[in-house]
Amino acid sequence: LCGSTLRSPHGCHAKYMSNRGSAASLVMSVTINDDDDDDDEMDSDQQKGRKLWGLVVCHHTSPRFVPFPLRYACEFLIQVFGVQINKEVQLAAQMKEKHILQIQTVLCDMLLRDAPVAIITQSPNVMDLVKCDGAALYYRKKFWLLGVTPTESQIRDLAEWLLEYHSGSTGL
Repeated sequence: LCGSTLRSPHGCHAKYMSNRGSAASLVMSVTINDDDDDDDEMDSDQQKGRKLWGLVVCHHTSPRFVPFPLRYACEFLIQVFGVQINKEVQLAAQMKEKHILQIQTVLCDMLLRDAPVAIITQSPNVMDLVKCDGAALYYRKKFWLLGVTPTESQIRDLAEWLLEYHSGSTGL
C-alpha cells in the first residue's frame, strides 16, 4: 500500500488517535534520495532510490473529507520540501567531505615536511581525520599516544606482527 492515497490506519495508530481525541488523520511521507546502493528491497519503481526522511501527520477531531486537489497540492508541497531537505543533506555531506580532504591534505603535508610525530602532537591530528577514541604512533622505537589506546607493549606487539605478516602492505 506504499503508493495508496486512501487506506485504513494500522490498529495501533487508530488506538493512538483515539487516545488523543482524533478521528481523522492525513499522513504524507517526506522522502529523499538514497545514496546507499545496497538497498534492493524497493517495492515500486517511483520509490526506487528513495528513503523515508520523515512524516507530516495532520490530525482532526472529526472525520473530514479532503478533496483530491487539496491532497494533490499537499503532496506537491511535501515533494518540494523533500527536494529542499535532500539538497541540505547533500550540502552537509559535501561540506563534511571537503573538511576531511582539508585535514587529509594538512596531515600529508606534515608527513612530508616534518617528522611523522606531528600527526599526533599538532592540530589537526590523525584523530580529526577518522572517528576514533584514540590513536598511537610508534616511530623509531618511541611511542606517542593520544586518547584511549592499547598499552605500549600491546602496540609494540601489533607493530611487530604487522612487520612480520604484512611488511609489503601499504594500507591502500
